[in-house]
Amino acid sequence: MDLIKVKDYQTMSEKGCAYLLNHFQTLKNPILGLATGSTPEGLYKQLIEKYKKGFISFRDVSTFNLDEYVGLEEKDPNSYHYYMNEKLFNHIDISKENVHLPNGTVTNLQQECRDYERLIEQAGYVDVQILGLGLNGHIGFNEPGTPFSSRTHAVELNESTREANARFFDSKEAVPRQAITMGIETILESKEILLLVSGKKKAVALARLLSGDIREDFPASALKKHPHVTIIADEDACVHIGEHVYQ
Repeated sequence: MDLIKVKDYQTMSEKGCAYLLNHFQTLKNPILGLATGSTPEGLYKQLIEKYKKGFISFRDVSTFNLDEYVGLEEKDPNSYHYYMNEKLFNHIDISKENVHLPNGTVTNLQQECRDYERLIEQAGYVDVQILGLGLNGHIGFNEPGTPFSSRTHAVELNESTREANARFFDSKEAVPRQAITMGIETILESKEILLLVSGKKKAVALARLLSGDIREDFPASALKKHPHVTIIADEDACVHIGEHVYQ
């Protein structure tokens, strides 16, 4: 794991954007794994800005999102389909045919999970997977106790995860209890992983990731098994891991 410490959220987002732009220059048809939530919003704003200034095109880019809630239609403002359109896709020149998210409204969730795995495999696997870090160590919606061998699957959401995501809904009760998520093994098949961590609330989880053991009760610890993980973390997220070194 390579840790890049930066001063604040804005710098984290800028560094993440620079990291991706470097890969865009070296890959003919980049395949990105995308995350949702508040952490990557700044990164997506940076990418939109670079596109509008003519520094980047998404015409040859394909994307696979980590997860989607079960039961929410694509046009639901709380769905990750809606989030991705609002935060990124509607503002760049990406082909809708190259955009992939799990469908949480299907009757057969297991078949949808198998189909999503097949799409990732047929595309040649993800070049760079963007991740955030959950308070309980979850990555995607892989909650503590998820086997490291897991593939894309439907999951019951942990109460702490539902509470953390309640700020996006009218109430915690409105947060879906299930989601479809890439499995941990699916994530680890990505060629490179970019983990963004911001805020004091994530400091304990980041410290445990860096210094703790590899255990299934802390899903993010599986990232230690991957050969190419870059962590970009801001000052607040790094308060428990020693001296501040800004880049």
